[in-house]
Amino acid sequence: MYISGMATTFEILAEPTRRRILDLLRERERSVGELVVALDLSQPSVSKHLRVLREAGLVVVRQDAQRRWYGLRPEPLAEVDAWLEPYRRLWAGRLDALERHLAEQSGDAS
Repeated sequence: MYISGMATTFEILAEPTRRRILDLLRERERSVGELVVALDLSQPSVSKHLRVLREAGLVVVRQDAQRRWYGLRPEPLAEVDAWLEPYRRLWAGRLDALERHLAEQSGDAS
């Protein structure tokens, strides 16, 4: 189930508008109206993306009188981050090796 949930998260994050929404929600909670203005999209389009994000567990919604406020739910993103960690170590090791190689090359040229 872990892979399936993560696959869904990756599929959802593949959509640029959804990533923009998450970027905005990272700063603070926002209403649908604020997101419509910030994204320069129609209200139905923003609502559709918010529904997908909510169903995936990436955002939470709270009702306050007539407004719905959306906030980021970081737990699914933490799962993706944990999955990516070994790859970051791999990249860091390769970048360190490249740095050493370039330092050796520049030392040979002097």
